[in-house]
Amino acid sequence: MRVHMPYGTEGLWIDLPDRCDVQVIEPRWITQLRDAPSAVREALRAPIRLPPLSASVKTRDKVAIVFSDITRPVPNATLLACVLEQIAHVPKKNITLINALGTHRPQTRDELVGMLGEEIVREYRVVQHDGADRSNLLFLGTSSYGHPFWVNRLYAEATVRILTGVIEPHFFAGFSGGPKAVVPGIAGMETILANHSPAMLASPNATWACTEGNPVWMDIREMAGMAGPAFLLNVCTDRQGAPTAVFAGDLIEAHARGVEFAREHAVRNVPQPFDIVVTSNAGYPLDQNLYQAVKGMSVAARVVRPGGHIIVVAECRYGVPEGSSYERILSGGRNPAELGARLSSRTAVEPEQWQVQIQIATQMKATVHVRSGFLSDAQIRSALLEPCHRIEETVAQLLPERGPDTTIGVLPSGPQTIPTLCEDACIAPYDPATNRLSSACKGDLPAAPPAVR
Repeated sequence: MRVHMPYGTEGLWIDLPDRCDVQVIEPRWITQLRDAPSAVREALRAPIRLPPLSASVKTRDKVAIVFSDITRPVPNATLLACVLEQIAHVPKKNITLINALGTHRPQTRDELVGMLGEEIVREYRVVQHDGADRSNLLFLGTSSYGHPFWVNRLYAEATVRILTGVIEPHFFAGFSGGPKAVVPGIAGMETILANHSPAMLASPNATWACTEGNPVWMDIREMAGMAGPAFLLNVCTDRQGAPTAVFAGDLIEAHARGVEFAREHAVRNVPQPFDIVVTSNAGYPLDQNLYQAVKGMSVAARVVRPGGHIIVVAECRYGVPEGSSYERILSGGRNPAELGARLSSRTAVEPEQWQVQIQIATQMKATVHVRSGFLSDAQIRSALLEPCHRIEETVAQLLPERGPDTTIGVLPSGPQTIPTLCEDACIAPYDPATNRLSSACKGDLPAAPPAVR
């Protein structure tokens, strides 16, 4: 069987043995919007539970617009152009665009132009959020989980706050978009580390497709509300990153409707786990480095049998990245089990530790192989992973373990798919009217949970 895998910007064809039971699992793709700008404008004129954006923003307002950084496949230029069009009556000096970097690196000017367009970068104030610089942050209190909430000062002090982004599956927050633009997007480092701590991620509800009952998500949602009301503009996208649906208006309600749409198309039930799972990381920009590729590993772990194998197809044109906390933490372990034990005994949390924690959890279930055209074997092994030069060769080497009965699952779209064993209770239908799952996620937490420290 020949399958095309997203890989960088060009893609990669792989050939899998016909004698094996091969199942390709993809989202329920739908046609992209014929005229995305018109659909966005319409959503801004008739938002969910809010007045039209143009009518709710006054000339004297100080407006903060948050947009996603380069690691997210968001049509930022389209979204921001439509928003700015609707608030054209506001002087440009009163508008600030904030790049929601979270813990990621700042973008170059050329990258910002590629994301937003030359005119927007030239005409408007564009600020790159720095969660480590306290002078740029404002403390707004403590969440129900006992987490201090530091947020970008320009956002907190604005009289109008607009959040943009994409709604897609997320490996420990359930879904992206919505309040994630605030936390971790423009939050302080202390806030991010607390929200992404091992104690929070250890919850069985901190996983794909689960929001209600997910401590990470509930903490994010609460803190975003502490920053004040916000107008949301989110989209869902197809495999090329083109919008398929637009959700605008009230932060919580508009996002809930977008989550239901994304869940319906992303969740795919499978009857049993596979011996081998081949996954992409959905191509560029999601597979730009190994750190991001952990998402592809994590989603494959949902449907690989214990002791099986995961093969991740990720270009990693920007490396591990070199010098990152992720690289340094991994280099301090001899094997996943030893490093996992060391991290679990820690009380302090450092940036990107969460990515290592999820990678190790995946590796404790299956052996992970990485196919990358930019990483050396030494780099892959230093990350405690196995190099793969050609998918076909690696699969051929693994076949003797199970012989002709080997089952292979293929996730061409990687983390844009949520493959789910039928007995998984955490992907029950979501009810936007109550903002809850119709059947509770595993181990539901109380509405006001105790502090997690």
